[in-house]
Amino acid sequence: MELRHLRYFVVVAEEGHFTRAAERLGMQQPPLSQQIRALEQELGFDLFRRHPKGADLTEGGMVFLGEARNILASVEQASRRAALAANGSEGSITLAFTSSAAAHPLIPRVVRAYREEWPRVSLEFKEGNAAELTEEIVAGKVHVAFLRLPVSRPPGVVFQPLQEEEMLLVLPVGHPLLPRRTPDTMPVIALKALRDEHFILVRRHGAPGMYSSLIDACVRAGFTPKIAMEVDRMLTNISLVAAGVGISAVPASMKGFHAESVVYCRISDDEPGLSAPLTMACMASGMPPAVGHFLALAAQMAVGPATRPAMPGRQTASRPKR
Repeated sequence: MELRHLRYFVVVAEEGHFTRAAERLGMQQPPLSQQIRALEQELGFDLFRRHPKGADLTEGGMVFLGEARNILASVEQASRRAALAANGSEGSITLAFTSSAAAHPLIPRVVRAYREEWPRVSLEFKEGNAAELTEEIVAGKVHVAFLRLPVSRPPGVVFQPLQEEEMLLVLPVGHPLLPRRTPDTMPVIALKALRDEHFILVRRHGAPGMYSSLIDACVRAGFTPKIAMEVDRMLTNISLVAAGVGISAVPASMKGFHAESVVYCRISDDEPGLSAPLTMACMASGMPPAVGHFLALAAQMAVGPATRPAMPGRQTASRPKR
């Protein structure tokens, strides 16, 4: 039994006449009658009672008509959904973030813009450190991850820098290095003034690039920083600074956290290495079309509307009409 047999049967049932059904189908009447006979033989019962004025459905034919219509409707719906998935208008994407990357204002803007642009695509979200998210990309559990600096670069994974921002020092309110009165501008502190401070840093496996850059900058300023504690998430180190455990450094986009308990300060030293990149990671190839649209949108929004860089290993997909 083929789908065309079901379509022929439904048209004959709706017309109640083989000749009119053949005209509607754009075929000759004898071949149509032969196809219906073949269908009846396969089913083992008659679908129509034939008479000089046309053809009426039998009891079995009436039941079969409802089922045939349901089958054809399901096939049509499957075809439509498959077409939407093929052009990226439908599907699902798993997005993941490190806590500090999620705090960057670009991330919610991209997610919101994508949801408005592609409302039929389902988004799932995960959080983890850079090492965990890189492993989940390789394992196929995450499509796109936003992190700061790559911890490792497995084959087949591409890392695209999106933006850079400065690193800020985080000190607890009332710290001796802070001005007694709240200044109109953000306080500025030299790294060398921190030689006696205890630092709270993200563990090396979670953010080795920024961790190492800060230590190297301190060494260039004449001292090796004292590490009070290592944590897994940057939000945790801000909370510990607020509790008076030590000081830390975070990307500038995190400066709103615990604003009543900590003070964010610029670093006066000329340290170009002390910056916090925002990086987008994904597999270099084999991504579903919906993921391709997300990557293109994120890259476009990161640099502005004038340029749309393509991720390596894929072509930027144009948005189909919906």
